[in-house]
Amino acid sequence: MAEYQPTSRRPIAEVFRRTARGATRFCVRAGIHPDTISYLSVIFAAAAALCFWQSARHPLLLLVAPLFCFLRLWCNMLDGMVALSARRASWRGEVLNDLPDRVSDVVIFVGAAHSGWMHPLFGYWAAIMSLGTAYVGTLGQAVGAQREFGGLMSKPWRMVVLGLGAWLTYGLFHWNEGATGVGRLSVPEWACVIVIAGCLQTSAQRLGRILRALQAKSKDA
Repeated sequence: MAEYQPTSRRPIAEVFRRTARGATRFCVRAGIHPDTISYLSVIFAAAAALCFWQSARHPLLLLVAPLFCFLRLWCNMLDGMVALSARRASWRGEVLNDLPDRVSDVVIFVGAAHSGWMHPLFGYWAAIMSLGTAYVGTLGQAVGAQREFGGLMSKPWRMVVLGLGAWLTYGLFHWNEGATGVGRLSVPEWACVIVIAGCLQTSAQRLGRILRALQAKSKDA
């Protein structure tokens, strides 16, 4: 029977793949299932959310939370690499690879929403737009085109923007007499605004590519 090949794979720079090669070999030798790594990414996301939530009381957590966000992303990359290396790729694995990502997005932004550094609506709208962006990406695959990963505010960049916002907030808190605002908004609020605007651009770009692909497909039919 032919080995299963995933129908879509997120493009990842080789420099980042190198960071997981050793871990991939270890997981394959140890028999660690890719689904376990997917679940671990949600645990890291929950840890990031907890750090954001408590960061107003303990500002040092603003430095820690982004590290958990990046560990979440690293696990999101590692599970796929392990699945392919161990020849455990499957339809079920594709579902379990994607669904925890959506849970992680919501958990992290909700944690940030209730951090005390922003009005909660900024974090909630960032979570909603993240889900919408991912939905549009999978929509292409659902209607017979292909999964779309492009755009300015894909999953990794959402975490980068939020993480940089957290680190900048910590710096301002300590060196600007506790003031973390830039204009009328706080830095975390600006981070969420950037995420929301970027998600709108990303959704539009992905939707445009899907529609063009379907139009080309209909012409070839």
